[in-house]
This record gives sequence, C-alpha cells and structure tokens, in this order.
Amino acid sequence: MSTNKTIAKNTMFLYFRMLLTMGVGLFTSRLVLDALGVVDYGIYGLVGGIVTMFAFLNSAMSSATQRYLSFDIGKKDWDRLQKTFNATLNIHIGIAVVIFILAETLGLWFVNTQLDIPAERMYAANWVYQFSIFAFVTNVVQVPYNALLFAREHMSVYAYVSILETLLKLGIVLYLVQAKGTDPLILYAVLTFAVAFVIRMIYKLYCKRHFKESVYQFHWDKAYYKELLSYSGWNLFGNIAVVARGQGSNILLNLFFGPVANAAYAVTMMVQSVMGSFVSNFQVAINPQIIKNYAKGDQDTSLNLMYKSAKFSFFGMLILVVPFLVNIDYIMHLWLKEVPPYAIDFIRLALICTLIETISNPLMSGAQATGKIKWYQIIIGSFIFMTFPVVYIVFKITNNPIDLYWVFIGNSLIALVFRLFFLRKMMSLKLKDFFKKVIFPLCWVSVLVFIIAEFEFISKADNFYNLLFNIGILVTIILFVIIILGTTKGERMKGIQFLKSKLLK
Repeated sequence: MSTNKTIAKNTMFLYFRMLLTMGVGLFTSRLVLDALGVVDYGIYGLVGGIVTMFAFLNSAMSSATQRYLSFDIGKKDWDRLQKTFNATLNIHIGIAVVIFILAETLGLWFVNTQLDIPAERMYAANWVYQFSIFAFVTNVVQVPYNALLFAREHMSVYAYVSILETLLKLGIVLYLVQAKGTDPLILYAVLTFAVAFVIRMIYKLYCKRHFKESVYQFHWDKAYYKELLSYSGWNLFGNIAVVARGQGSNILLNLFFGPVANAAYAVTMMVQSVMGSFVSNFQVAINPQIIKNYAKGDQDTSLNLMYKSAKFSFFGMLILVVPFLVNIDYIMHLWLKEVPPYAIDFIRLALICTLIETISNPLMSGAQATGKIKWYQIIIGSFIFMTFPVVYIVFKITNNPIDLYWVFIGNSLIALVFRLFFLRKMMSLKLKDFFKKVIFPLCWVSVLVFIIAEFEFISKADNFYNLLFNIGILVTIILFVIIILGTTKGERMKGIQFLKSKLLK
C-alpha cells in the first residue's frame, strides 16, 4: 500500500473514532461537571494532574519507543524490532516502579500539605489521588504495546478500542448520575481506573496475538539499553519542561486563585483536547511515515510530509476554531449548565495557542526521526521550562489568571522559531521552502478568515438553529478561502481526483 493511501486509510479510521469520542466526551463532561459540582470537578483535575506531573519519566521513554519501533520497521530489521520492544518494555516496568514510589511519597505529601483543597473534601481527594496513581502506572507499562500498534499502523484497532473505551466511560457517567449514597468524586475515580485497566488489557492481548515481536523474551544488551536511555534522557529534559508548563501552571492557578480556577482550566483542557483530536488524528497517521521514510534515507519525502502535515493540520483546526470562537458564549452555555468563571476567556486564548502548536508538532516528529536531539531538547526544553517562573511572576504582578494563556501564546511562537532553526541543521530544512509552502498560505488564509468572521452579517448564535446556520456559513467560507489561497494547483487536482474516485464508485 502506498504512503498516501496508508495515511488516508488510517486517518479515516481515526476520524471515525474521533467523531464518536468527541460527541460522547462533550456530553459526559457536562454530566460529570453537573454531578460533581465546580469545586469537586476542579479537585479531580488538580489531583489527577499531580500524578501526571511524574509523566515526564514516561513521556520521555514513550517518544523513544515510538521512534525506535518505527525506525526498525522502516529498515525492515525484524530481529532488532523484537529486541527494541523487549528492551523498552523492561524500561517501562522500571519507570512504573519509580513513578509509584515518587507518587506515594513526594506526591502524597504535596497533595495533603500544599494544595488549596477544602478540608471536608481532603478524604475524597486522597481516594482520587490513589486511583489516579493506579491508572497511570497501568498506562506506563502498556506504552510499548500502544507504540507497536501505531508503528505497525493498525489504526483501525486503535479506533475500535477507543470507541469501546468511550462507551464504557459514558456508562460510568450515567451510573454516576443515578448512584445514591456514595461520594460521587470517589466513585468516579474508582470507575475511571477500572475502565483504564480493561482497555489496557485489550491492547496488550491484541498485540500478543498479532505481533510476534511482542512476545516477551528477556534480552540484555548493555550498549543498546544505553542508547535507548540516552535518547530518552534528552527527551526527559524536554518533557520535564512540558510538565512544568502544563501541570505547574495548574498548580499556580490553584495557589493564586483556588479550585474554581482549576475547574476553568480543566474545562479548557477538555475543549483543547476535543479540538486538537481533529488534527492529531491526521498527525498520528502521518508521523510513522515521517520516521520510516527518514530511516530509508528518503529525507525529501519526510520533509514534504512535515510541510503537508503542518499546513493541513492548521487548516483543519482553523475550520473548527473560528466558528467556535464566534459563537463561544452560546456554545458554552449550551454545553454546560454552569460555566466556571474564567473558562470562556481561557478557551479563547487557548485555541489560538493550539493553532500555533499544530505547526510545531510535525517539526517535533522530524526532530525525533533524526535521533540527534541532545541540543534540540536542551535549548527548546529550557525555553519551555521558563514558562513556569514567568507565569508565577506575571500572577504576582497582575493577579489575573487570564494572563496565563498570553504567556503560553508567546512561548509557543518563540518555540516554533527555535524548532525551525534546529530542523535546518538536523534535516536540511530550508526556511524559504517552509515559509513558501506553510507559513505564507497560513497567514493569507488566517487574516482573511478572521476579517470575515468579524463582519456584521455573521451574527452570533442565540438559538440552536441559528448556531447550525452560522456554523454552516462560516465553514463554507473558510473552506472556499483555504481552497483558493491555501492550496497549490497540484493539491487541488489531487483533491478533485480523490473526490471523483469516491463519488464514481
């Protein structure tokens, strides 16, 4: 199967998964917020976030696992593939043990002594914390199996299992709403862990049945373990920075503004996750191809895939973001019975930040493909880490939680510039080509679309039918602008040929 057909097929499966999970996710988050209340919803997001602060250990090795498995498949080195899988599984088991110890000592102390949690909810918060640890450790050990699934590009399996996970989560939320006599916060934490455990086991069993390299055989190769850990060690530095920016900022929101601000942050993260899933599906499908083509020595194809991924991911996000921002007040009150304070302002700025990140993500995949990430992670990781102290200083000066996202936007823009300069050396990326093929089309389209969105004839929705009409008009206009200003003649011809092949079947 050709690269383009593989990407198209996998993207289709992932978008099918996304449509269902997005709809159910939005519905269940409304029910959870209503069942728990703003304060408990904020506590759940905050306490669970403390556990994910230790994710920098896992995330670092996850990137290495995905990269090395995809690289081995690209080289068609099946013996090394099995060696890589078993080595990464051993390392992830070790990481799980370390995270468990850190979470039950340093993390437990922090939750009980440093966070702003109402005294009467501290007992429930500790239950949430413990089951968050159990779920997280389960996920850590499962990483090599999921990475193998993606490297093998079995996206349909991921899509189907994700749909099952979504339906199970819907079931526990519906049960949560009806349950009586049990603390809803504790019950939600226990049931969420149970679903996570079941889903992890399904992935593991599938891999063991279909991929012979996932059959565990202990291998000890000191030099290879050193190579894997060295690579992940530099990823570790970058991931610590990302955690400091994300969960560190959530903690600062709690210390400066209390659990209500954490609830707004949790809602914002939910919206970002839903919006981001539209483009992440495309990028998840294309990332293995970037790495595999680089492994085969076809650097030009890897670069072109990066350009297309950045451009079309941005356009896909723009189609979602603009109608949402125009109608944000009505949509948020339609979605949630009680919209947390600050949430709408957070979301406006967060989505602008997400647009910027969609351009950066393919560059990150390109950097990972080269394996030469030492100075890339040191420089960019250091800059991202500085977000945490900058946010602290800004909060001290302005005492305004909304400024958090202005800092995020500035940080994302400068990090994008750094990534471009690194890719010049790492993959011979030409800035002239990147600006011509990516940045200029994005700028022309974005400027015109945001100007049109401010026109008086596009009124903000005040009822559901008006919302649907409004979204339909905006999406049509944005698609027209993208086709005219954002695509090349060759891309338009390929799009027409694709549509003809589907419609004339």
